[in-house]
Amino acid sequence: MKKRLIRELAVQSLYQMEMNEVSVEEAVMMLLTEAGEDDESGVGNIKNPDSAREQITELAAGVTQHKTAIDGMLEQYLKNWQISRLSRVDRQILRLAAYEMIFREDVPAKVAVNEAIELSKHFGTEESGKFVNGVLGKMIHDLDQLKH
Repeated sequence: MKKRLIRELAVQSLYQMEMNEVSVEEAVMMLLTEAGEDDESGVGNIKNPDSAREQITELAAGVTQHKTAIDGMLEQYLKNWQISRLSRVDRQILRLAAYEMIFREDVPAKVAVNEAIELSKHFGTEESGKFVNGVLGKMIHDLDQLKH
């Protein structure tokens, strides 16, 4: 399964968790069940659903585990904004990208940023891509400091 689809589903799971106050596992299962019924999502063609569920859960759980730290870091890069004032979609995309940049060794920071920009263009508003790029672009310059 493509990493972009895994990230897409992780963002949607994080969104579900925030909207419905459910656990990571519940959000992922709801999403995969829903998406499996929707031919356009691409989820119905998953060759290894257990692996996909595991990867999505790993990302969503990682973001959830480090959410306080991630939000604190993101707030440093939001000019005159608070994380709580962002759209729910932009907030989840930024959280996932920050998690991958800071807490994952297997994802190059530039890949995390590019994927976040693409996700924000897909799920967000017309301005979301520029906004996400601006925030994460500033963050990437301080990455060494943020990781320690």
